[in-house]
Amino acid sequence: MVERSKKPSAIPVSPLAPTPQVSISDDNSRVIATLPSGERVEILLYGATVVSWKSANGKENLFVSEAAHLDGSKPVRGGIPVVFPLFGPPTADHATSKLPQHGFARSTRWEYLGKTSSESSTESPNGGDSSVKLDFGLSDGMLPDEVRSAWNHKFSLTYSVTLSTGELETTLVARNVDSTTWEFKVLFHTYLKIDDISNITITGLENTRYIDKVKNGDEVAAAQESITFSGETDRVYKQIEDATITILEGGEKRFEVVRDTLQDAVVWNPWSEKAKGMADFEPKDGYKNMVCVEAGTVNQWLKLEGGDTWEGGQTIKAL
Repeated sequence: MVERSKKPSAIPVSPLAPTPQVSISDDNSRVIATLPSGERVEILLYGATVVSWKSANGKENLFVSEAAHLDGSKPVRGGIPVVFPLFGPPTADHATSKLPQHGFARSTRWEYLGKTSSESSTESPNGGDSSVKLDFGLSDGMLPDEVRSAWNHKFSLTYSVTLSTGELETTLVARNVDSTTWEFKVLFHTYLKIDDISNITITGLENTRYIDKVKNGDEVAAAQESITFSGETDRVYKQIEDATITILEGGEKRFEVVRDTLQDAVVWNPWSEKAKGMADFEPKDGYKNMVCVEAGTVNQWLKLEGGDTWEGGQTIKAL
């Protein structure tokens, strides 16, 4: 055999860039996604409830009660329950009057539709895809008979949970596939995990009027000051001008909640006495380690005509 004086050099093979890993639990009850950088999110198919969101360093960003029902028997106390088409207890003079409190989205099993991963505009420090979007679906045909008879409208919901570096985005798309108009309210009931409620300050709502549900639903003028906590707090802030709500702990930024097409926000902490009265809230002093900052449109009904689509969402940044 004749030896060539110059052999062609081998073509280098680049290693495959890491990609987000998505799995479904063995009992088919939840979807888990992990980014190459270490961020992780876990969504229960019951209610499409986000029950865990961890930063790259393993720190949990969401509070879930130790007594929360994760078996599909009851809405989850914690995480990010989806409130639709009703906020709060039903009122007798509305089409949602026969529905349970906060509607049916948080207490119905959703369908996992699939994933989409993408790279950000900036280079990921770990290479590969820097975000993953998980889609979930719910339609009127998936509701139990008793719920469908209580709210007899045709609809389709697509709920997207997008995990990226330092952020979690939740978006809801509602489609009216009926021929008649129906009304709804919507809210992401986000329980943020904190170290000590007494060290929490919330900014971005100083210029906003609110309904104080602790004080018999009285409407209160804009306080012109940041929010701090020394007792039970349950407020519905209306028609917020600033897009971003900032949660500080000990003077340092801990979270930012950025609203998209959502007009209102609820700020809630049950404090000690109300926590004691909730059977699924544990530990009873867990109120010290959570604060709800809930983006939504709940102060007035949204109308969706037949064939129309509505979309709204939030982005939570862990700082």
